[in-house]
Amino acid sequence: MNQKERMQKGLPYKPWLDGLEDERELCKMKIHELNHLYGADRDRIPEIMESLFGKVGENCWLEPPFHCDYGYNIEIGDNFFGNYNLMILDIGKVKIGANAQIAPNVAIYSVGHPIHPEMRNSGYEAGEPVTIGDNVWIGGNSVILSGVTIGDNVVIGAGSVVSKDLPDNVVAVGNPCRVIREITEEDRVYYLKKKKFDQESWEDIMGTGTFMP
Repeated sequence: MNQKERMQKGLPYKPWLDGLEDERELCKMKIHELNHLYGADRDRIPEIMESLFGKVGENCWLEPPFHCDYGYNIEIGDNFFGNYNLMILDIGKVKIGANAQIAPNVAIYSVGHPIHPEMRNSGYEAGEPVTIGDNVWIGGNSVILSGVTIGDNVVIGAGSVVSKDLPDNVVAVGNPCRVIREITEEDRVYYLKKKKFDQESWEDIMGTGTFMP
């Protein structure tokens, strides 16, 4: 089994062997192109995302700069938005569902290293997949660690470090990130903290009906 096969199976592997360095260099070339687009050339961002990622849904966008290791281990769903300085270390598979909103300076790490210094100094590392559900909003400066699964409709507060799985329909914050409450129907009427939608915006979203605060 070569080192790429070991990497993809989540086994310990050496990242400088069997062509993996070449694959990372190819990824860096695509990222350099993405990160240096200006003006009208920014229209090419979705095209480069298609060539970089393993799977890309409809209506997806990245605000450069962006960084990743391989690209082909990343899958994103429809209506994805990644803000400035998103970093994804995609040693393991990283799957992100539909309608993801990722704030600036978020890091997603699917890689880990041995705790014992002698074993770590051997150069071996290993990846664990990260799975992020549909309709997830990740606040700025948050870190998602390897092996984590985040459910649907989750809001992660800014500056959080997510080291354990999160269930559906919750708000979670902190280091380590913990669930602080569930998301309920009461949250529907607010557009920001305790500020309520006005009649015009409510009708635009809901189609019709009187806004009932």
